Amino acid sequence: MGLSWQQGPLGGAPNGQFLTAQPLPERLLFAERLRRRLRVKLAGEWIADSENVQLLHEPGRYPVAYFPIGDIRQGVLIEEARITKHRDLGDSQWYAVNVGDRRVDHAAWQHVALPEFANVLRSHVAFGWRAMDAFFEEDERIVGHAADAYHRIDIRQTSRHLVVKDGERVIADTKQPLVLYESGFAPRWYVRREDIDDSALSPTEGQTFCPYKGLASYYDIGHQRKAAWYYPQAWPEVARISGFVSFEPDQVDVHIDGKKLALEPGQTVVAHGIDRGLDPDELLNRG
Repeated sequence: MGLSWQQGPLGGAPNGQFLTAQPLPERLLFAERLRRRLRVKLAGEWIADSENVQLLHEPGRYPVAYFPIGDIRQGVLIEEARITKHRDLGDSQWYAVNVGDRRVDHAAWQHVALPEFANVLRSHVAFGWRAMDAFFEEDERIVGHAADAYHRIDIRQTSRHLVVKDGERVIADTKQPLVLYESGFAPRWYVRREDIDDSALSPTEGQTFCPYKGLASYYDIGHQRKAAWYYPQAWPEVARISGFVSFEPDQVDVHIDGKKLALEPGQTVVAHGIDRGLDPDELLNRG
């Protein structure tokens, strides 16, 4: 989640509500200074370096970083004969990005007919995340999309009794699960390997990526496809869940203290927004 994605307050299906007498606009955009040094690399060279990035939160999209033109290397932006219209921000001029012999078309854009209320984005350019080789905060690689300061994860040890079943078969039984609280999402429960019947788990092909937790692998359970997942090498910030397994409550029966869990509305994560495909080796070498 984040401010404008999934069940965030500016997203399409917020978990809460604004307490106001007047109805809010159907769409709210929010821009703020990132207050972190963000850099962009293409063809082995730095092409943008700024401590004054504006981060745009737009409903249903990942946050997008906009760089002041003065913080972008001169000569790398090549204006294209391509103008599109943003539903809130007007005309968008597109650019190719050129470094040496490397040229990437449709790789950056600038809103050139901004309404008065969006002046904070004037003379700022955004780079397509999947079009660039890498983005960095200081010297550390940021993968997936620009970091959202409103996204938070807390992990807590608990003694609650968790039982997972596939029909009558007990898959997991523990009184020491980890519970992961992630902004805007229902709690997710993770179980250590010692408390799981590993013979019930069948590794399956395909992995997914979370910008906040890392690369996830999946298991089938019986006839249920991708009914469980785990992070072999979770990011250091959430390393406590590395190797632990979590189970989808809409695929198998998950009980906490005798109460059966259900998959809450809006919990299904669907890739969306400006992002890029990354292979596992690239993800695991983000440093």
